[in-house]
Amino acid sequence: MTDDTRSHTFRDSIEDARAAKRIPDTPQTRAPAYRLAFIDNDFMMRADLRPVRLQLELLKPQLILDERGIESTIVMFGGSRIPAPEQKDSAKTPYLAELSHYYEEARQFARMMTERSLESYGREMVVCTGGGPGVMEAGNRGAHEAGGHSIGLNIVLPHEQAPNQYVTPDLSFNFHYFAIRKMHFLMRAKAVCVFPGGFGTLDEMFESLTLIQTRRMRSIPFILFGTEFWKSVVNWDMLAEAGTISPEDLNLISFVETAAEAAQIIDGWDYGCDG
Repeated sequence: MTDDTRSHTFRDSIEDARAAKRIPDTPQTRAPAYRLAFIDNDFMMRADLRPVRLQLELLKPQLILDERGIESTIVMFGGSRIPAPEQKDSAKTPYLAELSHYYEEARQFARMMTERSLESYGREMVVCTGGGPGVMEAGNRGAHEAGGHSIGLNIVLPHEQAPNQYVTPDLSFNFHYFAIRKMHFLMRAKAVCVFPGGFGTLDEMFESLTLIQTRRMRSIPFILFGTEFWKSVVNWDMLAEAGTISPEDLNLISFVETAAEAAQIIDGWDYGCDG
């Protein structure tokens, strides 16, 4: 947190929060009602305060990213269970072991994007992942190896989860609300790259596609790594044949196998028009 050095007529919140810790110990000062509202955890966790917590969760990453001067991101979605190639023998299924080469493609792709990002002193095309293991780790790892920074948007889950070791520490965020986390994935996105994954990856993929399809966000490169995987998991052509999507909606998606192919799509994209 940075100190606000601007001149104010009134005492600031930091001063009063410190002063509140030095008050005399009396029945009145020990009562919950006496606590300053913004440092009263019990009060802040009330169901009635959900709108305030939503606002705070939107604002905190927004302000930090603004302070760091980050203007655009390259978003990488993908499965947390996909192992690094050197760890594929520990994969839960033979198919997961086969998918391990996408870990390496994600790592290489993030490295390539970060090298481009360094040309803007880390303001543009900053790699952004969900901050966890698997493909997410590969993305942050590639950025780290390129000498740049990267973003991790973690979320509190019932099972234990910690940010992977390659996320830039002061760009490692934690969320309670899935909706706010998804907003931060897309608010600065210059491209969305989706690697093989499970329910979480599918959720992120389809929500992002829906926003582009309905023009709630501008058209950007939307790249799926793994043609065989994605065309097996989703019958894209059937959706168009059934009329549940328009045939031209399929043009929103590009299928690739390698980091180089994805980079070529992004480098050739005309960001001055809507797709």
